[in-house]
Amino acid sequence: MRFSVYQISRKGGREKNEDRMGYCYTRDSGLFALADGMGGHPEGEVASQMALQTLAVMFQRDAKPQLKDPKRFLHDAVLAGHHQLIRYATERALLDTPRTTVVACVLQGNEAYWAHCGDSRLYMVRGDKLIARTRDHSYSELQETLAGVVPLGERVNRNVLFTCLGSPGKPVVDTVGPLILQQGDKILLCSDGLWGAVDDETIAGQLAKHTIVDAVPELVEQALRTAGEKSDNVTVIAVEWEAAEDDELNTGIETESLGDEVFASTIQASVGTGDPDDLLDEAEIERSIREINEAIQRSSAQRKT
Repeated sequence: MRFSVYQISRKGGREKNEDRMGYCYTRDSGLFALADGMGGHPEGEVASQMALQTLAVMFQRDAKPQLKDPKRFLHDAVLAGHHQLIRYATERALLDTPRTTVVACVLQGNEAYWAHCGDSRLYMVRGDKLIARTRDHSYSELQETLAGVVPLGERVNRNVLFTCLGSPGKPVVDTVGPLILQQGDKILLCSDGLWGAVDDETIAGQLAKHTIVDAVPELVEQALRTAGEKSDNVTVIAVEWEAAEDDELNTGIETESLGDEVFASTIQASVGTGDPDDLLDEAEIERSIREINEAIQRSSAQRKT
């Protein structure tokens, strides 16, 4: 595989950052994921981190070096994250369960698969066209999808989610794939801090006109400016598939030389314990992201020389 990746997370106007994102890859498969811990419930940062940790551990277990069934993997791994949260709350006798949204994408062979629960989104841009976008599990998106066939009562808060990980009922997990990838396809995963302040047309337009290295920081800054002091956490991870070798992108990763058992991940591996002490604080998250991006840039520069 050959792909480029760029990720960024900003706290915005909130007291803490409850978003988490990261990616894992083997020689023949890559997993990209983002989770947004939900306010109004305890320990949102624990919920988002546990969801990603669960995805990462299951990916490491099953991608040898490919996933046998990426679509099934995504469905099962998202649900496993939900069960981890229920177990965490039960063991600690919490009155409420930590909750999170999640969106995850697998790139394997020349195919893309993705799954989501809640309102963290995936956008896919090919050339200058937005060819795919996840539909939020919110009443507003439900009403739009049904096109007024089933009217919602006026009392319904259309922005409220009707499913997430950690909820009392079984989460709704939507899965898509396979979708055949083409060189230059761009996939962006984001929390609602981005799309709540920047419309779909702008997101797709920036991805169409610019490299992910230029488009992602500008979109995040635009979201923060638009939302102002009340900005939500804004988190984005974007990937470009098989950028040309002579491309000026400085975030390229090639996996051809990796061994069958090699596994790389930017997601912390303290999975299973659910202990908040195992989680990265915000300074460590930012430092980890910076170190990862710098390492990718060095690797890309070495290949060009």
